[in-house]
Amino acid sequence: MACCGNCFCFQCCCREGETRTPEELTILGEIRDEEDEILPRKDYESLDYDRCINEPYVEVLEGMDNKKARRYEAVRWMMVFAIGVTVGLVGLFVDFFVHLFTKIKFSVVGDSVEKCSDKGCLPLSLLELLAFNMTFVFIASMLVLIEPVAAGSGIPEIKSYLNGVKIPGIVRLRTFLCKAAGVLFSVAGGLFVGKEGPMIHSGAIVGAGLPQFQSITFKRINFDFPYFRSDRDKRDFVSAGAAAGVAAAFGAPIGGTLFSLEEGSSFWNQALTWKVLFCSMSATFTLNFFRSGINFNKWGSFQLPGLLNFGEFKCADGDKNCHLWTAVDLAFFVLMGVVGGLLGALFNCMNKSLAKYRFRHIHPKAKFIRVLESLLVAMVTTVVIFAASMLLGECRELSSPTTQNTTVTVTGSEDINSTVRQFFCTNKSYNDMATLFFNPQEAAIHQLFHQDGTFSPVTLSIFFVLYFLLACWTYGVSVPSGLFVPSLLCGAAFGRLVANILKVKLGMHIYSGTFALIGAAAFLGGVVRMTISLTVILIESTNEITYGLPIMITLMVAKWTGDFFNKGIYDIHIQLRGVPLLEWETEVEMDKLTASDIMETNLTYVYPHTRVQSLVSILRTTVYHAFPVVTENRQNERDFMKGNILVSNNIRFKKSSVVSRAGEQRRRCQSMKSYPSSELRNVCDEQNAVAEPAEEGEDLLQQMLERRHAPYPNLYPDQSPSEEWTMEERFRPLTFHGLILRSQLVNLLIRGVCYAENQSSATQPRLSYAEMTEDYPRFPDIHDLDLTLLNPRMIVDVTPYMNPCPYTVSPNTRISQVFNLFRTMGLRHLPVVNAAGEIVGIITRHNLTHEFLMAKLRQHYITV
Repeated sequence: MACCGNCFCFQCCCREGETRTPEELTILGEIRDEEDEILPRKDYESLDYDRCINEPYVEVLEGMDNKKARRYEAVRWMMVFAIGVTVGLVGLFVDFFVHLFTKIKFSVVGDSVEKCSDKGCLPLSLLELLAFNMTFVFIASMLVLIEPVAAGSGIPEIKSYLNGVKIPGIVRLRTFLCKAAGVLFSVAGGLFVGKEGPMIHSGAIVGAGLPQFQSITFKRINFDFPYFRSDRDKRDFVSAGAAAGVAAAFGAPIGGTLFSLEEGSSFWNQALTWKVLFCSMSATFTLNFFRSGINFNKWGSFQLPGLLNFGEFKCADGDKNCHLWTAVDLAFFVLMGVVGGLLGALFNCMNKSLAKYRFRHIHPKAKFIRVLESLLVAMVTTVVIFAASMLLGECRELSSPTTQNTTVTVTGSEDINSTVRQFFCTNKSYNDMATLFFNPQEAAIHQLFHQDGTFSPVTLSIFFVLYFLLACWTYGVSVPSGLFVPSLLCGAAFGRLVANILKVKLGMHIYSGTFALIGAAAFLGGVVRMTISLTVILIESTNEITYGLPIMITLMVAKWTGDFFNKGIYDIHIQLRGVPLLEWETEVEMDKLTASDIMETNLTYVYPHTRVQSLVSILRTTVYHAFPVVTENRQNERDFMKGNILVSNNIRFKKSSVVSRAGEQRRRCQSMKSYPSSELRNVCDEQNAVAEPAEEGEDLLQQMLERRHAPYPNLYPDQSPSEEWTMEERFRPLTFHGLILRSQLVNLLIRGVCYAENQSSATQPRLSYAEMTEDYPRFPDIHDLDLTLLNPRMIVDVTPYMNPCPYTVSPNTRISQVFNLFRTMGLRHLPVVNAAGEIVGIITRHNLTHEFLMAKLRQHYITV
């Protein structure tokens, strides 16, 4: 039997016993079974951060004066502010209903447990808890069925988007609605997930959609707002929205800005920094204003900056022997960072195996299987929570409010002792396991950070193991879910366990809350591998700048330890989806390769003047998203120009676009003659006199072409390559003039932008910039074109709409230079042009992925 390998653009079968090379596997985007590695897929489109400087865009620039530019910039700032406010309101909505549903659930089940503890009807209480949790999780899972992209935290997808990869449906309004509604049900359903990750995704969607003033999901939302209709503007707003999501989640506007910089955007500048920070501030203070007013009835007090508050860390008044941390504690923090990195690497490894299992055995099946998996996870989690709280907890002595280390508010004016659970314990004691399990996750984190009463080491160990396993299993099910809060809670239990050991076994005088915070940072850093932004987020969340050094050291050690074994959890899920993500830089050994080693040489191109039938054929038979605009270098071009308007127009365009030193100096001299200085006029007259004999002879361009190239077949530009062509005929020299996108060509054809063969190209209709971008971001497809409305012999002049000045590289450019240019400038296509101005290849994102470069490097070693 033949063995078949799946390619995401097409299928290709190989003969019996035939194996593909690593290069072929990389190009096809397949899975190497022997290494169990998923290679980047080729069906992901790239975003184009580079501006297309064509004639319609230049017309807009020429009509832009300083007053209009300031107005445009003011509109941009207004959009940034609106995004921040909207994200803050979204956070308020999610937080309000999560607290409402959670309060109702725990009130009903808690009262039932108190009553049934005497009557012996605890199974009835378990059924009540199961009914609440499974109903909420079922609703969340059904919302994900409506929009599958709403599953998970959304951070891997947003990170990919900001890196320049277009993820289908990731910033649609329907995704936003399913995400925002689904996360409140998944959190209220008792799953070990957080709402902070989905807040980042929701903020990114708000940033992408709000400035567009239109919706693909709801067709009636379509206002005439011509601004910001490009990938460049959209990615900037997505960066601001993602940062606002972090700011609203943690009350950390600076941390949100750094998160967007560290984890996402490949392009950054000073203006974008200010806008992102302003958006984050707007989100933080909008959420703070409404939460403080609703919870405390003190509007304008600004006491609750984020969805997750760590509370205030401080020693008891008058206790001079108490210190938040000392220099001696740094050694333990480093060790905790190492352990956190190891635990994070284990968590990521286990979750990666679970994700692979889901991709291969659950996702290919019917969609309701995903719902059943979510319900199974909810049922097991509920049973574990209930059984551990009822059976495994210990009664610990409850500290009095006057001796607490800290005073924090969990919900409203409630004291921290109001969230303890006294199941089966006396009035002056509490059930430590139930206090951690039978509370919202934020309340459990507060207990570990600020509860002066001790938690049993056995309880903390059991809680950590159970929470670790269930959180690992939960992340990846088909519900909106975040990972920040579960990681913080799991790490806080680990840190509190370390503090208990140091206090009880070694008799050290330490502040338990600090160790709980460092443990939370160590585990979260070991899972997500963030450093700068996470450090600032935790500092802003604790409102304690003295924690900066220990948190930074812990996160760095955790990252270094975890990176020794695997990648961060978000990078792992990006890799599992086959997203062609570009890292910050390439390895040093990649500079052994040049642009010519990785470029694609088999090009599909168009001519400056091309027949409609040729364009339709090219667009319908290829999947490329950009086409070089070229002219062929032929001998005896003047003979071709006779009697054929199409060939004549192409050759005239080529000659008019060639810039020579003599021609450029002649053009400048013409402008210098208007100067009053007689010296400048005399200089120009002398240079023109020298240049005149050359003009009397044969055309210099024609001489250059004849010297450089041998004769090629006399083919019309609308003819397709033939299988009978030789290699020289198939890959003949092509002078490069620019790039034109598929969307632009389809737009020209649909709008009938063409001219007849017996007419001048000046009679072709002209499109404005607004008309060219009217359908953004859902441009029409070539299959939507009604061919009966077009004359196939008509000619399209693409030169006004192509990008005549894209970034290009030489074939000898080293990979590090190619990579930095491509990633930093956010390019989609990078033509490779030789010294003679001929295009010899093109580089796309897939040619720069780590897997593709490694395959080419292996091939290079074999060749050498």
